[in-house]
Amino acid sequence: MTTTSEPSTNSASPANSASSARVLRTAYQQAVAQYWNNEKDPVNLRLGDVDGLYHHHYGIGDWDPAVLEGPEETRDKQIIAELHRLESAQADVLLDHLGPIAPAHRLLDAGCGRGGTSVMANARFGCEVDGVSISESQVDFAGTQARKRGVDDKVRYHFRNMLDTGLPTGAFQGSWNNESTMYVDLHELFAEHARQLTRGGRYVTITGCSNDVTGLRSKAVSRIDEHYTCNIHPRSAYFKALAANGLVPINVVDLTAATIPYWELRAKSTLATGIEEPFLTAYREGSFHYLLIAADRI
Repeated sequence: MTTTSEPSTNSASPANSASSARVLRTAYQQAVAQYWNNEKDPVNLRLGDVDGLYHHHYGIGDWDPAVLEGPEETRDKQIIAELHRLESAQADVLLDHLGPIAPAHRLLDAGCGRGGTSVMANARFGCEVDGVSISESQVDFAGTQARKRGVDDKVRYHFRNMLDTGLPTGAFQGSWNNESTMYVDLHELFAEHARQLTRGGRYVTITGCSNDVTGLRSKAVSRIDEHYTCNIHPRSAYFKALAANGLVPINVVDLTAATIPYWELRAKSTLATGIEEPFLTAYREGSFHYLLIAADRI
């Protein structure tokens, strides 16, 4: 199947209802887009304010106990900076698994949020990066950040559906989802990644997934679903959908233990939203896993 690429854009107009109708194919997608268009959670914005890299994912690694010391008036600022360091460390681990990337290559950030990982990829590899999101406000925000950094000639954001991006077939050496697979059907998603990747290209995802061994979703996992208006997939679903679409895993890394410290620290901050305890419970009881999966397109 071949696809014609549409002109790229680093901005979007929420008033463009015709464009929205083309991108948002179902009532559920419309609801998810509305959620993220309206989202202004300080846990995303204040962390991004630290250095201008705005993420929409969680963190990995141990935090520095020193951030809980010092004057009370500066403690929360220290915690926020440390949480941001952990979430950028998570993005770095994802990029580590893309394999050899050259400046002439092109990468795809599917479900790019406010664009932080795309910017990091461009800074590391010097290549072009396309980000797609069904949130017009996120695309607009990310495009503004790229222009501020002077990288908008290579880092482009598009108001597109990651299940049908309209981007060229076989044009990408690498692609990823960073905590966004729980919003879509995995077979549709991986079919689109396989279409866009060149033969031998690498797909990487970091995601939370339910543990098939423990049976159906636990109460804690169900609370996470409800909080984010998402549908967390079981671990086995990823490997079945990857295999069905010619994506062969080369690395699988269990990051569960590595992400628990992030949630412990976040629970101590003024940015806590109340979802910290379900995450910690689900990880500790083993009903929820935080996985990195890297797969090659054959």
